[in-house]
Parts: sequence; structure tokens; C-alpha cells
Amino acid sequence: MNELLRHHASSVRLRAALDIGTTPDLQFLDALLQRCAVEPDFQVREMLTWALIRLPASATVPRLMEEVRWGGAQARSQALHTLSKVQNPSAWEAITSSVLVDPDDEVARSAWRAAVVLVPAGSESALATMLSTQLGRGGHDVQRSLSRALVALGSVIEEMLREAASSTDPAVRAHALATEALLRDPDTGFAVFEAKRVDALGVVDSAG
Repeated sequence: MNELLRHHASSVRLRAALDIGTTPDLQFLDALLQRCAVEPDFQVREMLTWALIRLPASATVPRLMEEVRWGGAQARSQALHTLSKVQNPSAWEAITSSVLVDPDDEVARSAWRAAVVLVPAGSESALATMLSTQLGRGGHDVQRSLSRALVALGSVIEEMLREAASSTDPAVRAHALATEALLRDPDTGFAVFEAKRVDALGVVDSAG
């Protein structure tokens, strides 16, 4: 089975991950984690995650947390993604301030998504404050991910967004205003987010 996870054909790797998840066995834990770190195909990575969450959390969560601490960029991103699916409270320890501001966008995005799932009750405001430091970061997809994570925290982000909306950084202001629009009406989707962001940046640019 380990050899099949490394097969050149993605369809074979997908089937191998499916078979492992269908009959969970801890003997494949190492192989699944190793493949997560290098697998190029999105669908196969999702199947690898599914296979991992079928294993006992008592075995997988500590190993996934090790991947977050010591793995390469893809290993960390995939481990965070998997932890968000396992939803084991002990995994919150992996959501450090450094991983939330990781310079690799994919790692950071996975950390944001995992954080809002794993955050303990009462820690939402502190998490929102940490996430707010990333407002204005990156392009369309990165900003959308951060906004969705913030909106998932609910009303605790309102004061933080008001402060960010008066930032001296135009990208931060625009991102904050767009996130406020999503918070008011999440069902409107990212089209409203993008329109609000572009409009805010346009006003800033024209004023300059």
C-alpha cells in the first residue's frame, strides 16, 4: 500500500488513500503523513486527510502537531488542515502566534481556518486581535481566507474592524471595510467583499 501512495498516477494514489481510510490501520500513519508533505494533487490530499481522520485522534493529533512544528510548508499546511477536520481540543496548542503569521501564505491560511475551529471558548477576542495583524496581507485569495476566518468568530471582531478601518495603511482599511461587509451579510459571498475592497482602494487611490 505504501508503494501505491507513491505511484506516478494520481488515480492510483487516490484509490490507495481511499482503501486505507476504508479500513483504518495505524500502521499506515507514517506513510499518510509522509505523502501529505509532498502530494501535488488536491483531491489526493483531501483523501489523505480523510484517511487520517479515520484513525484514532489519540494517535494522529500528536503527530500532526509535530508536523506543524517541524515540517516543511506543505506538511505544515496539510497538518493544520487535517487538525481542523479532527477538531480535537488539544490541537489548539499547535495554533501559535508564529503559525498564524507564517510567511508562507498557504500555511497561514490553513492556520487561520484551523484556529477559528479549534479556539477555546473565551479566547475568541484574543484570536481576533492576532488575526487582525494580518489585515491587508496578500492578494485576493489570501484576504478572502482571512476575512472568512474573522467572520466565523462573529461579533467579537466588530471593534477590531472599526479600529482597522481607520488605519493609515490603505490596504488594511480596505480589507477591514470589506470584512465588515461580509460580517453584516455573509450570504452575499465574496463578490461583495471584492467590490467593497476595490471601491475602498479606489477611493484611497483617487484621493492620493
